[in-house]
Amino acid sequence: MKPFLFILTFFVLSLSTEAQKYNPEKVNKQAKTIYDLAINKAEDGQYNDAIKMLDKAIATDKNFVDAYLSRAGINGQIKNHKNAVADYEKAFSLDSAYAHDYKLPYSINLAGTGQFEKALSAVDDFSMDPTLGENSRKAAAYRRKSYEFAIEHARTHQGQYVFAPKNLGDSINTKFPEYFPSLTIDGNQLVFTRQVNFFNEDFFGANHLPDGSWSASAPLPGNVNTERNEGAQHISQDGKVLVFTSCDAPDGFGGCDLYYSLLTKKGWSEPINIGNVINSEFWESQPTIAPDKRALYFAARAPGGMGGSDIYVSYIMPDGKWGPAMNMGPDINTAGDETSPFIHADNQTLYFASSGLTGYGKMDLFLIRKDLSGHWGKPENLGYPINTVDDEATLFVTSDGGTAFYASDRSDSKGSLDLYSFTLREDIRPIKTLWVKGKVFDVKTKQGLPSAVELKDLATGLRSSKVQTDEDGDYLITLPVGKDYAFNVNRKGYLIYSENFPLGSKPSDSVYQVDIPLQPSKSMPTWY
Repeated sequence: MKPFLFILTFFVLSLSTEAQKYNPEKVNKQAKTIYDLAINKAEDGQYNDAIKMLDKAIATDKNFVDAYLSRAGINGQIKNHKNAVADYEKAFSLDSAYAHDYKLPYSINLAGTGQFEKALSAVDDFSMDPTLGENSRKAAAYRRKSYEFAIEHARTHQGQYVFAPKNLGDSINTKFPEYFPSLTIDGNQLVFTRQVNFFNEDFFGANHLPDGSWSASAPLPGNVNTERNEGAQHISQDGKVLVFTSCDAPDGFGGCDLYYSLLTKKGWSEPINIGNVINSEFWESQPTIAPDKRALYFAARAPGGMGGSDIYVSYIMPDGKWGPAMNMGPDINTAGDETSPFIHADNQTLYFASSGLTGYGKMDLFLIRKDLSGHWGKPENLGYPINTVDDEATLFVTSDGGTAFYASDRSDSKGSLDLYSFTLREDIRPIKTLWVKGKVFDVKTKQGLPSAVELKDLATGLRSSKVQTDEDGDYLITLPVGKDYAFNVNRKGYLIYSENFPLGSKPSDSVYQVDIPLQPSKSMPTWY
């Protein structure tokens, strides 16, 4: 029966092709003139004007199939998938045979509205055409795989989740692109990249106000912004270090290198190249620094990688310098592109984007978690509607794990990529953490002492983290909840400090103060 059904279906399609109802030559001349002007507008990127003109063409000739199809294509281009679907369906109703070749973009826009089962049916219908070329068949197969993935993901991730991204507003977003958001641990300072005049990338910042809004964004103070492009930045939890990418700099080793800047009393310092242990003649970009500042994750294109761009990691060596960059391997990197890594404050959840892992189409957002032994698990797609048929490429998650920030050119953007915030689904949130802050100081002089503070998990005896204080002896770190820790400091000229702190009962997102007084050893000179 199955072969007969296929033959019968093909026969019906052939009959419908012969019984084609729409004739482009018989379109109302005035409507055709308006249509041609609309297409010119669309080719110039004036999509809204083109849609208005197509509205007039359709009003002049209600059966103008090409006008519906063109309007559908433009609506899809500006991500108005719902209207695109309506236009395609109207064209199909007027002449399904003439419009049949548009079943593939129709399926993509159906997927854009979350109708994945209907999208799968449409792409299957499209694939039945025996005249399809090889490229069309490959495109259809790619989309079919993504729709099947979406259907299965929805089946295995049942639950209520409202995805309602909120535009950060006019104080942050402009007609120029804004992207790569990052925040300090308290959520009070936002730093992002803006492409000024659609050309020069610079860093801007804003403060979170008591009423929940953001202050007017302004270029970061100091000397970190230059006449060259600086972008893809990440601010440390304590707000004192900025790691980022700079391209075509005089002291660069390649086209784009990793740099850092330190917060001083006069603002941010001039960019400092991280060095050729990490940077090379190839492309390094999009760094994110671990909460204890002892690991640096970034994207790079280098020989010996898995494909396009891969995610790498470098760790602080015992001498305080960055160690050689290491590819994170085939569990995360693919033959496609892996980009924009973000390590959360829990130091165990890494978010990133990939075009090579199975998803909804183009670039999707994923997470990967590290277990207690330090091994990374398998990547997990963040799912629809966070991921869509379009590109999703940057993500930042607040320290409490409840809110995410990302860049998107949604229909309510100010004209290009804008920054948005949204509530993160429960199952893709990072591990809950608490904050520990304090000061290492000389018990006699009360002077702050720059030191390394080592924290050990009392249950396992393993080192949980190690954080370097600033020059004044101040430190800030996030730790997973439910554990007790030993705080150890071993500084030359002082007695070893070791004290246990029962933090296991502390609630998540709470702040715990641990000041560490150091006792000078007797061997210190009297003039100290």
